[in-house]
Amino acid sequence: MTTTDSSGQVIQTLDDSTVIGTDGSEIGTVGQVYTDNETGQPSWVTVKTGWFGSKESFVPLDAATIDAGTIRVPYDKDMIKGAPNYDAGEPLSETDEQDLYSYYGIGEGTRTTTEPVDTDVEIPVQGKAGNGEYLTRSEEQLHVGTEKVQTGRVRLRKFVVTENQTVTVPVTREEVRVVREPIDAGDTVDATIGEAAADVVLTEERVVVSKETVPVEKVRLGTETVTEQQEVTEAVRKEQVEFDDETAIDETTPRSRKK
Repeated sequence: MTTTDSSGQVIQTLDDSTVIGTDGSEIGTVGQVYTDNETGQPSWVTVKTGWFGSKESFVPLDAATIDAGTIRVPYDKDMIKGAPNYDAGEPLSETDEQDLYSYYGIGEGTRTTTEPVDTDVEIPVQGKAGNGEYLTRSEEQLHVGTEKVQTGRVRLRKFVVTENQTVTVPVTREEVRVVREPIDAGDTVDATIGEAAADVVLTEERVVVSKETVPVEKVRLGTETVTEQQEVTEAVRKEQVEFDDETAIDETTPRSRKK
């Protein structure tokens, strides 16, 4: 039987593999994988036979050759279909396994019970630490950081508005009035009686308005960094380890544990 350092890798290889018989014909595809409770190594597979794979027959892997999705066994299709029938997916008892080994003519002696495994679940690799086996316990760790993202855009623009301004401006103007003064002795005046005229030029100030464009201030956009505290809550998974005390075992009743 083909073996590897990790039973999990073998199980993944066996899942949905094609079973080939002694004459090179295809018997069916693997439905269930059963592992030995003591070694953890695959020991049986079920092969889907019959119409649309409606029946699953047990085949031992002791003399099988496993290669790239193909399992070659030293049995023909009729022999595999005629094997003792047990419910696929249910554990094999010691008696069931002995009957199957006897049918296929494999070995003698006591065999440990086997159970099916879920080939979709990754099986942790086991190793040795001192006098016992060890498991690798893993857990998820939360790493929180920050990244800069664009949250908006601000545009600075200018536009023209018109408003009325009122300014008070003092203006002057000349008005005419008659000034009468007595003639003093010694004044030289024209004493001729007749018509005469005297002109006076009058002036006044008028308001003149002009406009001038002048810069008054510079305006720009600026940014400032504000720091605030935010809480992040996220679920993380971790593995826990427990053990079953199986020191007291009833030898008359086979005990099995799900892999």
